[in-house]
Amino acid sequence: MRTTVTDSERAFLENPYAGVVTTLGRDGSPQSTVVWVDVDDAGISVNTAYGRVKLRNLVRDPRISLVVVDPGDPYRWLKVRGRATLVDEGADAQIDRLSKKYTGRDVYASRQPGEKRVSVRFAAERIDSRGIDA
Repeated sequence: MRTTVTDSERAFLENPYAGVVTTLGRDGSPQSTVVWVDVDDAGISVNTAYGRVKLRNLVRDPRISLVVVDPGDPYRWLKVRGRATLVDEGADAQIDRLSKKYTGRDVYASRQPGEKRVSVRFAAERIDSRGIDA
């Protein structure tokens, strides 16, 4: 069972492909959200804001999963399952980097006044992929 991304998987995640994060609601039901995905030397992460449902779910239960599918080939995908670690430091810079990656804008245009961003880092327990040379 792999817990780190390969070089090929990292290159795949560097593309502006949307992902779907799933967290667990208070009643145990899955709650899924489309997200922008980041990858760096520390691994995979996404970004959100305090007050959002997925963040409230993760504070209560850190279990998380992510699926990223190549929009040009649905048989090229990566999935990760694990636990989330929440990191405030660098989260504002991260959302601006993700904005550049996904929209071409240097600054995240949907930021709300007073909004506090947080990076959701994956402590992967299992990583699988298909169609990506591993």
